[in-house]
Amino acid sequence: MTDLPELGARVSLRYRLPAGESRPFTDVVGHVEQVDPAVLVRTRHGDLVSVRRDDVVAFRVVPEQPVRAGQIRNLEHAAALAWPGTEHQWLDGWFLRFGGGATRRANSAVPLQFTSVTEITAAARWYASRGVPALISAPDRLFRIPEGVPTDAENLVMTRDIGPGELGEVSVAALPDDDWIRLYEREVPVPVLTAVVDGEVVFGALAGSAVGRVALTEAPDGTRWAGVSAVHVVASARRRGLARRLCDGLLAWAGDRGATRAYVQVVTDNDAARRLYEQMGFTLHHRSRYVRAEDLL
Repeated sequence: MTDLPELGARVSLRYRLPAGESRPFTDVVGHVEQVDPAVLVRTRHGDLVSVRRDDVVAFRVVPEQPVRAGQIRNLEHAAALAWPGTEHQWLDGWFLRFGGGATRRANSAVPLQFTSVTEITAAARWYASRGVPALISAPDRLFRIPEGVPTDAENLVMTRDIGPGELGEVSVAALPDDDWIRLYEREVPVPVLTAVVDGEVVFGALAGSAVGRVALTEAPDGTRWAGVSAVHVVASARRRGLARRLCDGLLAWAGDRGATRAYVQVVTDNDAARRLYEQMGFTLHHRSRYVRAEDLL
């Protein structure tokens, strides 16, 4: 057996086939999700290939494919529809969201097309009329933040391919019930949690200890995206793999409904969440951070 790749790495892995096959070896390219007891590699099409550790012959790390600005725009568009607040409006290529002040994401503007003082000023007025600061969710390469302007809550936007799968023990519902709300342990109003534009959202629960949300929306290029969010495991049940099993079930639900890509948005300093998603095969797509409109004007 050769050395094994690191979890989350994108590799080209060669492995030995069973006796009697027409060729002795074959290859798989994808992200490593597990190395013990077997090596699991998730391909770009969402297929999960299992290889016995002793059958691994060799591997090489394959560089991630470069992300273009258009791909960031498409993903940010789908993600904005998946968490739109309780009120939203398109304004000259910007998607403005208001959720009564609950969460930054539901109360920020996403600049998806044009960016100038005109758009920033219009967004500032829109939020001022609702009594909240004008917060801009500024994705890499879609919005340039001038040097010296303060930012907050940098997020890693991580992605992977998915396909149909099994829910397992995860239960899903169109609305969060009282138990879901209790386990979530955050004061986010139900109308904010359930809001979605031109898509579908469900709430998953596992073992009475873990909850999460997944929203299925479509990007302008036709990609059907699954956005996992609001994942929480109660303190007494952590380190038992519940978050992983919950997320696997939510992605299986989305894959069964035609989603081919998935994303998560993780605050940079949330090391535990980042490690979880890396182990699941998510890799960095781009970064985003929040900036106040008043600091730009």
